[in-house]
Order: sequence, then C-alpha cells, then structure tokens
Amino acid sequence: MNIYDYISPQSGETFTTLLEHKNIKINRIVSSDNLEDTEYVQEEDEWLVLLKGEATLLLNDEEKKLTKGDTLFISAKTVHRVLNTQTGTVWLTVHIF
Repeated sequence: MNIYDYISPQSGETFTTLLEHKNIKINRIVSSDNLEDTEYVQEEDEWLVLLKGEATLLLNDEEKKLTKGDTLFISAKTVHRVLNTQTGTVWLTVHIF
C-alpha cells in the first residue's frame, strides 16, 4: 500500500487502518473541507502527523493550526474537535492503548 494512494472524499473524512498490533493502531485519514462538527474523547493516547494539507483543531479550548509536517500528541480523554481542513489533507494517527 502507498500512503498517498487515495481519493479525497467530497465530504467528511475517510479512515484507513494501516496497522493494528498489540497496543498500537495506525490510521491514515483523508479529509475534505466539508466536515461535521464532531467532539472526540478517546480512551487512548493519540500521536498524529499531518502529511499533507492544513488543519485547525480545538484542543483544551485552544486552537492548534497544523501544516504539513506538524505533529501533535493528544492525551487520552482530552476533548478535541477538528474545526477545519483543506480538501485532500492527509493525517497519520497512532493510537496507543
């Protein structure tokens, strides 16, 4: 599989699991610029890297603007939202259970 072999969704995001092993799950997420307002509160820690595009997240009532190459660690049970993205934004997320 090539991480850049994807089709950008017209709305929302597409999630593809790349690896699940022991206490780790790695996903590729491809975002459109038309997202539903979703609040995330996960039971696991998450580390992410933005591989392509731009995104703005709301994390602990603070906006985080991410561009290509930026990384972010989100502790378990931290409330967060994706406020906006560019069409074709590509994320790599690592969930640590």
